[in-house]
Amino acid sequence: MDRQEKTLYLIALTKVEGVGDTRVKKLVAYCGGAKEVFSKSRTFLNKIPNIGNAIANAVSSSDVLKQAEDELAFAHKNNVRAISFLDDDYPQRLKHCADSPIVLYAKGKGNINPSRAISIVGTRNATRKGKEITESIVEELAKADVTIISGLAYGIDVAAHRACLKFDVPTIGCLAHGLDRVYPKVHSNTATEMLEKGALITDFPIGTNPDRENFPKRNRIVAGMADATIVVEAGIKGGALITANLAFDYDRDVFAVPGRIADEYSVGCNRIIQSNKAALITSGDDVLKALGWDESAEKRKTQPQTKLLIDLSEGQEKIVSVLREKAHTIDRLTVLSGYPMSKVASLLLELEFEGIVSNLPGKVYKLN
Repeated sequence: MDRQEKTLYLIALTKVEGVGDTRVKKLVAYCGGAKEVFSKSRTFLNKIPNIGNAIANAVSSSDVLKQAEDELAFAHKNNVRAISFLDDDYPQRLKHCADSPIVLYAKGKGNINPSRAISIVGTRNATRKGKEITESIVEELAKADVTIISGLAYGIDVAAHRACLKFDVPTIGCLAHGLDRVYPKVHSNTATEMLEKGALITDFPIGTNPDRENFPKRNRIVAGMADATIVVEAGIKGGALITANLAFDYDRDVFAVPGRIADEYSVGCNRIIQSNKAALITSGDDVLKALGWDESAEKRKTQPQTKLLIDLSEGQEKIVSVLREKAHTIDRLTVLSGYPMSKVASLLLELEFEGIVSNLPGKVYKLN
C-alpha cells in the first residue's frame, strides 16, 4: 500500500463518529493497518478493548472514505501536505505524545521537524510590555537556529510570529480549524508571510470552524512539537496555561516570564513558577543557557577523542557516533538513531554510568 492510500484510510478513521486519536491507534494496532480496520467484521471490532458496539457499527456503515477522498483532493489542489503519524516526516517530538494527532495537515515551505523548536504562548490581551518582551526573546533565540511555534491567535501568539518575520526566524502556526481559512482573518497577511520559511499546521479537516472547544485540543500540538514552551503573559486561566501544563505533562521544559503580583496577566506566569512547573526567565538568553544552546556552551565543548578506550555494544556505538557530531536531545537522538525512545533512554543511562556522556539541562546529551 502506498503512502497516499494509507493516509486515505487513516483520515477516514478520524472521521468515524466517537473515535479519537487514541482509539484510532488502537484499531490500527489490533487490525494490522488502517485499511484492514474497514475489512474486519463488526464482531471482531466490538471485541477490541474500549471500542464498543457503537464505534464498530459506525466503522462498518459510514461514508467516511468518501469524506477522506474529498479531504485529500482539497489538499492536493491547495498544496497542503497530509502527514500521518506513521510517516517519517511526521513531527518526531509530537509522535512521542500519547494523544498525538493521527493526521496533520501542513502548508508552507518550512521544516516541521526542525532540530530545535520553542513554543511561545501567552494571553490574547497582551500588554505593550508583553509584546516587547516577546520580540526581545525571539531576537535572542534567533542566534541558536530555532524554529518558533505558536497559535496565530491575538496577543502574544501573533506577536511571536511577527517577531520571527522581523528577525528572519522560521515560525509555525498551529490552527484550531481547517486550512481552508485563517482565523482571526486579520492575521491572514501574517499567515501568508509565514509560509515562505515556516508553515501552518492543523489536525482539523477542511470546513472545521474555529469553535471554542477546538483551541485546547490545538494546544497539545503547540506543546508537543517543541523542546520547550515559554509563557510570556497569562491570566489565572486560559489557553497559555493549558499549553504550559500540557508541555509539563509531556516532560518538556517550561519557562515563564514573571511579573508584578498585582498585574492581571502576570498571575498565571507567577503561579506556574511558584508551583515549580516553569523555570523563571527574563530573556531568551536564559532559555538558551538552560537548554545548553548558548554560544558559551558551544565554545566550552572540546573535540571528543575519535576512539573510546572501552568496548561498546552496537547500540551504544550508534548513540556515540551520533553525539560525535554535536549534543542532541533524547527526542532528536531517537530520530537520528532509528531506535525506539525507550531503548535510547536505556542506552544513554548505560553510557552515563560509564562516564561517556553527560546529561545537560533541557534533556540534552553530549559526549564527554
